[in-house]
Amino acid sequence: MKTTILTLLLCISVTLNTFAQKSDYSLVEKTVSYYLDGGTNNDFETLKKAFHPSASMKFIKGESYTEVNAIDFFEKAIKPGPKQNRTCIVEQINIAGNAANARLRIDYPSFYFIDYVNLLKIDGEWKIVNKIFHRQNKK
Repeated sequence: MKTTILTLLLCISVTLNTFAQKSDYSLVEKTVSYYLDGGTNNDFETLKKAFHPSASMKFIKGESYTEVNAIDFFEKAIKPGPKQNRTCIVEQINIAGNAANARLRIDYPSFYFIDYVNLLKIDGEWKIVNKIFHRQNKK
């Protein structure tokens, strides 16, 4: 009897954990899609939904390490206009409790970006809190 109850409790625990992970995976995908869709469509308000207000973006500019507030950067960079000629791929999402990261590839005709974004689940919502990236020219 004890073995049966323990087995049942273990099955319920595994099922609930799997459901929570699938649910969080979908929510992380949704947050990442705000970022990618907002950038593709030159829609700052959509992109802004993905980021925590104090999110940082860190990258190498020339030979120098650069760190900026992500929302401030995109507010200046994104201007209304035609849809960007690019393809976006979510290559990987990893989740551990209330922390997650995603590897994204954004392909333009002559170059691509590899973005690594870190997310935290804050008040029930996944938000990008940090982004690093690399730009690579195509040969």
